[in-house]
Amino acid sequence: MDKKDPAVGTGLVGAPACGDVMKLQIRVDEETGTITDAKFKTFGCGSAIASSSYLTELVKGMRLEDASKIRNVDISKELCLPPVKLHCSMLAEDAIKAAIADYHGKNPKAKITDLAGTAKTIRETMQQEAA
Repeated sequence: MDKKDPAVGTGLVGAPACGDVMKLQIRVDEETGTITDAKFKTFGCGSAIASSSYLTELVKGMRLEDASKIRNVDISKELCLPPVKLHCSMLAEDAIKAAIADYHGKNPKAKITDLAGTAKTIRETMQQEAA
């Protein structure tokens, strides 16, 4: 996907401890705030690749607000990751949050979530920060 496209959010995250790098891109329907497509490119172990793949399938059709609530424990449980591979599911959680934040950065009028599940507009957030 073209990272300059305003309908595309890109998240690029890495784990210095093991060298895994994950790039996640989402395409968002601007009218509904729904993720219509998701793609990934991951350089790392099988658990990192599996976490990326599972995440892309999971978020397709989700609203941004719902996708922002995905937690690494949900991914690790679904994939039965051993404790030493939990960082792979953490990368996936970080990647979706980064992609959503990138999308919101390109679309200031889009409804946003504070990544804890509360939907706000950017204007409301900025007004609260200025007060």
